[in-house]
Amino acid sequence: MSESINQQRRRLFSSAAITLAAAPLGLSSLARAESGKAATLPPTARPGAHTQFSKIKQVIAGELNIGYAEEGPENGPVVICLHGWPYDIHSFVDVAPALAAAGYRVIVPYARGYGSTRFLSNATFRNGEQAALALDTLALMDALGIKQAIFAGYDWGARTACIIAALWPERCKALVSVSGYLIGSVAGNSKPLAPQAELQWWYQFYFATERGRLGYEQHRHDFAKLIWQLASPKWNFDDRTFDRSAAAFDNEDHVSIVIHNYRWRLGLAEGESRHDGLERHLAEFPSIEVPTITMEGDANGAPHPEPSAYARKFSGKYQHRLVTGGIGHNLPQEAPLEFARAVIDADHL
Repeated sequence: MSESINQQRRRLFSSAAITLAAAPLGLSSLARAESGKAATLPPTARPGAHTQFSKIKQVIAGELNIGYAEEGPENGPVVICLHGWPYDIHSFVDVAPALAAAGYRVIVPYARGYGSTRFLSNATFRNGEQAALALDTLALMDALGIKQAIFAGYDWGARTACIIAALWPERCKALVSVSGYLIGSVAGNSKPLAPQAELQWWYQFYFATERGRLGYEQHRHDFAKLIWQLASPKWNFDDRTFDRSAAAFDNEDHVSIVIHNYRWRLGLAEGESRHDGLERHLAEFPSIEVPTITMEGDANGAPHPEPSAYARKFSGKYQHRLVTGGIGHNLPQEAPLEFARAVIDADHL
């Protein structure tokens, strides 16, 4: 992406310019999973230190059979890590062991349409709207008997985490959200941006067409790799790292969920009427009161708002952290140590 496009995008996202009410940006080297017990994050909390999770489980939750990774002690404070598109649970393959070593029970679910998560019925509408994904996560918590968790995510996962923190704060102890406040609305997405900024959303317009749906169906792996490269231009991931995540896109419902998600955002596809009340509430852009740390990589090539444009949406204890060193859109996989530190620090804001 050209620098001029990035500058235009930053100007547009900052048009609502909100004064940043952030705490100091320093990153603590110590973490605390339990009051009075300090834990230093292990040296293996670095990119590429792990290639797989120790446990992959399945649970019936709501209308899904959800696949999820689990690390750490069963009685530890719970952290739920939520991935985005086009990525999967392996975005947290180095984060989860670090948090587990600090005493946390870490749950990393495949979103609907990814990996081993499956619909229980062929008759269920393959809905990708934001409310549906948030309700999936609440159903997972209920199925696992989890009353409250720390939520941490990026991209689609950050949006889901923000929704739960805003509408069900009793279920969210603390929040870590890459790129900040990502709750959206169809009405808000209907407002056009300047042409240079619209260029950043080219894939959404592609997905709005039948040609785009067929193209993604036929070339989903190559498409995803292109997005990885554009969104994290300085991340030198290898084929093995990409292929490990790309396997999650072979899910039979993946294309349907992705296409519906982006068409729904543009008002080109209907959601489900049972979610209309939630969507109306979300369209009011509710504030988030739970302790929150927002994060951004200094080389994020994907469209994202400036921190000053969302800081006031977090009305509780709040920090923003910029992670430097060429870190792109997939921040937890590119900078797992910084992400894990943020989770633990958010827990103790």
